[in-house]
Amino acid sequence: MPIRILHAFAVLDRGGAEVMMMNIYKEIDREKIQFDFVVNDNNCKYAYEDEIDKLGGRVFRMPKYTALNHFAYKKAWKRLLAEHPEWLIIHAHHTSSAGAYFGQARAMGKLTIAHSHTAGGVKSVKSYIKILLRSRLKHKADYLFACSSNAAKWMFGKHASRVKIIKNAIDVEKFTFNNEIRKTKRDEFRIENKFVLGNIGRFGIEKNHKFLIDIFAEVKKKRPESVLLLVGDGELRSEIERKVDTLGLEDSVIFTGVRQDVSELLQAMDVFVFPSLFEGLPVTVIEAQAAGLPCLISDTITDEVQITDSVEALSLTETSQKWAENILKFADDKERKDVREEIKAAGYDVVSQTNEISGFYLDKHKA
Repeated sequence: MPIRILHAFAVLDRGGAEVMMMNIYKEIDREKIQFDFVVNDNNCKYAYEDEIDKLGGRVFRMPKYTALNHFAYKKAWKRLLAEHPEWLIIHAHHTSSAGAYFGQARAMGKLTIAHSHTAGGVKSVKSYIKILLRSRLKHKADYLFACSSNAAKWMFGKHASRVKIIKNAIDVEKFTFNNEIRKTKRDEFRIENKFVLGNIGRFGIEKNHKFLIDIFAEVKKKRPESVLLLVGDGELRSEIERKVDTLGLEDSVIFTGVRQDVSELLQAMDVFVFPSLFEGLPVTVIEAQAAGLPCLISDTITDEVQITDSVEALSLTETSQKWAENILKFADDKERKDVREEIKAAGYDVVSQTNEISGFYLDKHKA
């Protein structure tokens, strides 16, 4: 029988942390290790649920943690853990609520992992509450993980030296440039003769879509045949759609929603633009590099993401015009390099990271 690990997420949509763990889940030896997942219950079915079921995993639901329901939430976790003694390790990716149940988990003989996937937050009352809730995790968790050194320092501070870095690995072969796929996707979206900017990410404040639209508006002035492909969904999508309409760009901005063919959509793009306010280590930038795309990203993002020479970082204090100028340098560059070996050598291949994390789980099981 395989050992079972419980992964705690807020949601199971196609965000960076979820993509990373699903990449590992698909690669891991499931005769030795099986994953289960727990999410906040907001009465919806998440993107990965069917795939998890096919892989042999299970999805459980908890009430959404609000701090005000701390004791009810803690009680619900106590009941869930008592009903499932098979879980050896509780691996928390949604960390703001983890402090409510880590003590109980440890008292029941389970190992706990707090995993940092971000390196910043929007300044608001809600974000400060989350920071406060996370502040004790470095003492409550048995082990600390992070996707980058920046994410480790941001969440765990002076305890960052204790942190195990688990890189946001991808299936490199899946993302390697393929000209036939590029043609098929560009035909599908009717962008055959367009200069295509692309962005993949949830429509949240941190992804800075407002500024991205301003940048695209400037690119469009210089290259009227330009198109912006936005992949993802989120609470701010309708606001961004309104901005696009207001600027008269509705015929040049394509909202794809959440997609399962991200590796193919990257083939259709000409440049990847990622002006995020903050990130842990964005897996989409790794994927874009694997697809051979030139990438223009904000300098707020850790330089650990710059695996190949196709990545350029620019300050968010620069104007949208300056960002547009840098993007336009790539307008006539059609060369797409095969960088598989560079990605693998940097440790971002899913095989190496799966071996790393499965070795950790199995060692703790034997201990």
